[in-house]
Amino acid sequence: MHNNAFFYKISYIVILSWKDKCFCATMFVRRGYVFLKEEYIGFRMKIDKSKNQSVRKVFGKTLAYMGELNENIVVLDADLSCSTQTKMFADKYPERFFNCGIAEQNMIATAAGLASQGKVPFAATFAMFATGRTYDQIRNGVCYADLNVKIVGTHGGITVGEDGATHQALEDIALMREIPHMTVIVPADAKECEEVIKYAALHNGPMYIRLSRCNLPDVFDDNYHFNIHKAVVVEDGSDVTLLTNGELLCECILAAQELKKTGISVRVVNVPVVKPIDKTTIIDCARETKFLVTVENHSTTGGLGSAVCEVICGNYPAKVFRIGIHDEFGQSGKSDELVKYYGLDSENLVKRIKSMYAKEVN
Repeated sequence: MHNNAFFYKISYIVILSWKDKCFCATMFVRRGYVFLKEEYIGFRMKIDKSKNQSVRKVFGKTLAYMGELNENIVVLDADLSCSTQTKMFADKYPERFFNCGIAEQNMIATAAGLASQGKVPFAATFAMFATGRTYDQIRNGVCYADLNVKIVGTHGGITVGEDGATHQALEDIALMREIPHMTVIVPADAKECEEVIKYAALHNGPMYIRLSRCNLPDVFDDNYHFNIHKAVVVEDGSDVTLLTNGELLCECILAAQELKKTGISVRVVNVPVVKPIDKTTIIDCARETKFLVTVENHSTTGGLGSAVCEVICGNYPAKVFRIGIHDEFGQSGKSDELVKYYGLDSENLVKRIKSMYAKEVN
């Protein structure tokens, strides 16, 4: 592809499919030399739920790897290092690991102090405690000073499962995205988690990264590269757009594939970065499909759905349906049972989107 491309003076190339992958490429000339810049934007999806990976283990492994590259990276935990998998970093760099105990507010304040002295702190605990118990410290200690603190909330959403409502963070994304200077990211699988942690370690500023407790099927392959400014179209379609992130991306892909069999063409967009959100892709979807549906493991108030509605109402008014947890606390149960109970599994998504489509189109 590269060799042939150098014979043409073309400003923009779209390769629809190459080895089940999709790229866009920009060619330009600089000082007599021709350059080709590729951007990985999607591929044909094959989800295998029998081959799941732990995103938390990938988080721990990647953190330890980045710690080898940058001795200023330090890790703080709130007595949950086995659950968050920061133990991998602790085992390798015990002098750079701080167990703050069940004192999450102190953990964030300590992380802020370390960041002020040039360290790159990753502070990890369950999402419920990482954002709820520590809100004041995050707002005034970290974000007000625009400090380089990375907050990683594991066990996000209802998929905490049997731990129940007290441990199920359904408001964390809403809390974090409203704070100035904060970046909010929700990886969808192991590969995206790896890419996000590497990005966080290399880029300055406060970040909140939300991880799932559950093992997740692979969505992205080794060619995927995380782009903080870009949502990813993983399934193209012309009738309906599904916007989602985290562990529900695979459910949306499976739902879209089933809906296409019934004649409903569904576009699936992975939106890992809730803030700063990719407005361009969302507006394009509103223009090019009949309506939008957001699907999130979070309250429908203040999360991804709200962020999408804010973009739409201010730029290209269109109908948006929000699927998630509607103004209620979670409950105890196995994670897959709770996903089904709240209508977030692929089977229920197919039914709900069919109903929406019938009402909107007919």
